[in-house]
Amino acid sequence: MFITLMLAWLLLNNSLQTEVIITGAIISLILPWLFCGKCEVFTYLRITPKALLYSVLFIFTFLTELIKANFDMAYRVLSPSLPINPGIVEVKTKLKSKIGRVILADSITLTPGTFTLDLKDDSMFIHWVDVKSTDLEKSTQLIVNKFEKYLEVMYG
Repeated sequence: MFITLMLAWLLLNNSLQTEVIITGAIISLILPWLFCGKCEVFTYLRITPKALLYSVLFIFTFLTELIKANFDMAYRVLSPSLPINPGIVEVKTKLKSKIGRVILADSITLTPGTFTLDLKDDSMFIHWVDVKSTDLEKSTQLIVNKFEKYLEVMYG
């Protein structure tokens, strides 16, 4: 947290003067101590070359899925018959870290046509505009696997 705050401080101040660095260091030390005593946000983050590569691949995959889902939803809205088959499906995740699960749930929710309703242990309940399968394994493969394989390397 210190490194993140310190980098943000330096970028916002656009200066490497001694007093700017000292002030930023003090603020960057105090804020996490005050507000983030038990933060687990960066606990599981892996900073390895493979994890950094997978981060880029995850963003690319997410943006691709986002664009595809937007076109799919636009087609559904503009189609006279409005082809939808809404429902709630359960999917499983192999992710162990809380932050990995939350990022997965958010990625699913941010993709139009799906919405994460609940996250319990390794199960997620997803509202899906067009349910293609109610089978647990098939639903997991269609919704979760494309994101999970990258998050597993990044967060475990």
